[in-house]
Amino acid sequence: MRAGRREWWGLAVLALPTLLLSLDMSVLHLAVPHLAADLRPSGTQLLWIIDVYGFMIAGFLVTMGTLGDRIGRRKLLMAGGAAFGAASVLAAFSTSPEALIAARAVLGIAGATLMPSTLALISNMFRDPRQRGTAIAVWMSCFMGGMVVGPVVGGVLLEHFRWGSVFLMAVPVMVLLLVVAPKLLPEYRDTAAGRLDPASVVLSLGAILPVVYALKETAKDGVSVLNAVVLAAGVAVGVVFVRRQRGLADPVLDLRLFRVRAFSAAVGVMLVGALTMGGVFLLVSQYLQLVAGLSAVQAGLWLVPQAGAVVVGSLIAPRLARRFRPEFVLGFGMLVAAGGIVLFTRATGDGGVAFVVAGMAIAGFGMGPQGVLCTEMVVSSVPPRKAGAASAMSETSGEFGIAMGIAVFGSVGTAVYRDHVVLPPEVPAETAALATDSMAGAVQAAGALPAPLAADVLATARDAFAAGLHTVAVIGASVVVVFAVVGMTALRRTRPADDAERVPAPATS
Repeated sequence: MRAGRREWWGLAVLALPTLLLSLDMSVLHLAVPHLAADLRPSGTQLLWIIDVYGFMIAGFLVTMGTLGDRIGRRKLLMAGGAAFGAASVLAAFSTSPEALIAARAVLGIAGATLMPSTLALISNMFRDPRQRGTAIAVWMSCFMGGMVVGPVVGGVLLEHFRWGSVFLMAVPVMVLLLVVAPKLLPEYRDTAAGRLDPASVVLSLGAILPVVYALKETAKDGVSVLNAVVLAAGVAVGVVFVRRQRGLADPVLDLRLFRVRAFSAAVGVMLVGALTMGGVFLLVSQYLQLVAGLSAVQAGLWLVPQAGAVVVGSLIAPRLARRFRPEFVLGFGMLVAAGGIVLFTRATGDGGVAFVVAGMAIAGFGMGPQGVLCTEMVVSSVPPRKAGAASAMSETSGEFGIAMGIAVFGSVGTAVYRDHVVLPPEVPAETAALATDSMAGAVQAAGALPAPLAADVLATARDAFAAGLHTVAVIGASVVVVFAVVGMTALRRTRPADDAERVPAPATS
């Protein structure tokens, strides 16, 4: 059954929260100096203001995807949209760091309802494979489009209004969603699903949140005993969570989904793609600001071509997949992305912004089909009643991949940096320790040194950081090439099946 005009207008409605989520992610960093001057948060509070949103999204995605299958995806989308709008108002008018942290936490929980709900509804509204592929491409392009316009819109708002204005953008969008969603979006839920298991919800949070926290803290501060303990605790709770799901008739996470070859392979490829791009993007952002000396706004504008290339790659992916086998389009795109990543090895401590920008654009173009095609494979390989849970798993794999990539590649880049920094002997010991810790530390240390000595410190630090970027680029490109081949092999001859074939029947006692 092909979708009609109502479904395509409904897709436009679903694009609104998707666009908003990416806007919210991209504009906050611009607002940080303004809100810091107003609220005067401590260093720890500022980190929580930035990070708690992502933590809550990662922690609640699985629960919210499954909840939408049970109570109705449109109902959950509208409830989440209302909560997101209300929390945005609270964030905009926060008068203390604690209030802003709490508002950001609620924003993250509400945000976790939006992505799986929109993707699951797309899978219900567009049953024709060709139309579904196009709809997912549009959906993903809207997310990347928000990343493109976010710095521009945020910069204009912050130039004319207080920092809270970046949060108020969500209010009219969510009001429009609440008005038109009942008229254009169908309701869909799994009528055979049982009650949500509260213990499983708690266990999922106890597994996901510590792991994501440990990975992000490792990326910031390096490996430590505390981070290792937190990571181990999260993994241990995850083992308990998995065992509980296997014994439940109606689990929060149906592990039988992973027996479907297309589902497990697509989720795995998405995880690796997010891991690589997340880790590489971290070092590229630092290179543009710390080595090339660009401001945050300038660096964001230089990354606009990359976001635009992802949009183009995403939009042409469905058409290419109709002419060639999807796994070949996916694999070839990943090989193109690997070539773009290799360009980072041409960047040096003296210059190379053009190579970095071109490399990110090529990598983004190559990774565009991967996101669209893998997402389409995930939602089409499960029955409609499981679309919410499957959508949540695809989003969670991306969150985990980004966190892992930042931690792993960030640690590799830092290790290479520290190994290559050779400071002049005249630098005081305390200042030298700061400069050898990180590129950001070197910039801070240089500010306390005489001009000629500061120039020498910055020169060796920039060269060392470029060496770290080169190492990460080689490793990242190699990983992408390997998984391009693995993905093409694992997804070969897979096809969407009917409901009886997609998910194995539960074992009977």
